[in-house]
Amino acid sequence: MGMVVKEGKPKQSWTYKKVGDTLEKDDGVGQSGAALPRLMVLTSDKGWPYSWNRWNSGLTNDCYVNCEVDRVWQIVSSDLTEWFDNFDLSLNRSPTRCLLIGTPGIGKSMAAGSYLLYQLLHYDAKKFPPVAYFIADRTFLFDKTAQTVTEYVGESSTLDVVKGLSHRGVRGFIIYDVATNGCQPSSGLPCEGWGMIVVTSPNSNNYESWAKEVEAGRIIINCPEESDVKAMCV
Repeated sequence: MGMVVKEGKPKQSWTYKKVGDTLEKDDGVGQSGAALPRLMVLTSDKGWPYSWNRWNSGLTNDCYVNCEVDRVWQIVSSDLTEWFDNFDLSLNRSPTRCLLIGTPGIGKSMAAGSYLLYQLLHYDAKKFPPVAYFIADRTFLFDKTAQTVTEYVGESSTLDVVKGLSHRGVRGFIIYDVATNGCQPSSGLPCEGWGMIVVTSPNSNNYESWAKEVEAGRIIINCPEESDVKAMCV
């Protein structure tokens, strides 16, 4: 049977199982018996931060979500749930701090980065009012309460804003997309009460010092399967 395209949310999504400290796809049959999706597509009329940073304004507004991309979010979501359920600033001042590592060109930024942003923007605004997306020399700060997005140029100006929010007790989350090899996140990130994920290639010059300082965890995203790539062309 060939692939078909349907609008709306799939009746049955992917399921995962705990393997050590991470999640892996569970290939068991879904409870509902409905067919599992091969690919989900999120479309934004305004595009995504990854495309906002590109000279080519004709880049797609579509975000392709396969099982691997969704698995990354499920891991982050699980960590956030655990942190909020056991919230105690005296014991754990900040939630998730991790690296998202994958081969260049497999869609870490356009797919995983955009999907993480989408999910975090739909996360409980009372828990995380702002979400910041760092890419190259630009940062986009999304205020979910005011429903606004503000662009900052230069990391230092953004650090001042994020630190100011942290000092006022505002919790948030940072997606840091390493757009240039060798450019590591600032040692001042994340601020207290903020979670952070760094999207990077396996080049250790992109993250090694920062990861050691904050004791960051690691999520490895695998390359898309051949069927995923075919689905993108449907």
